[in-house]
Amino acid sequence: MFFELPYWSKLKLRHNLDVMHVEKNVFHTLVGTILDIEGKTKDTIKARLDLERMGIRRGLWMNRDSDKARRDLAFFSLKPNDKKEFLKFVSSVKFPDGYASNIARCVNVDGGKFTGLKSHDCHVFMQRLLLVGIRHLLPEDVVKPIIFLHKYDARDGSLAIRGIACWSCQLSLDVSNRKASRRAEKKCTQ
Repeated sequence: MFFELPYWSKLKLRHNLDVMHVEKNVFHTLVGTILDIEGKTKDTIKARLDLERMGIRRGLWMNRDSDKARRDLAFFSLKPNDKKEFLKFVSSVKFPDGYASNIARCVNVDGGKFTGLKSHDCHVFMQRLLLVGIRHLLPEDVVKPIIFLHKYDARDGSLAIRGIACWSCQLSLDVSNRKASRRAEKKCTQ
């Protein structure tokens, strides 16, 4: 559609992605999956059925013990008591005036979700709070790729692209396959 516009060939910058909005989307996807927020998580029944159909990640298949199939909580999602602890931590954080809005006001501890976060709030959350909040609540195999994602700053595009490619590769590896995970980590750090 856009490339059909008469002035398209004269534009110096044809594709422009706003880094803050991309980071906000990553934040909502990551936090939605970690907190298992319905409608925000990528760990859905369809995703579980796809894993089962492909015959991979047996631990994430639908549980068919009874007449109905059910989706158990995944290893990368917080348990209800850990979820409450994480949300209480976030609601207790204070920032200096002008640095970030009152993030604590955007946390619904009882509802188990965030509301009304701006792009800058998501940036601050991703850069300053997320790792501190989840490091002791999730397994090391889940926290390591998230730490890896945070090592790359959006200011250096080439490092960020390389880092995201390595992070994506590491996330897609089977957690039980530690040798492959170490090989991928070595390759990405070279």
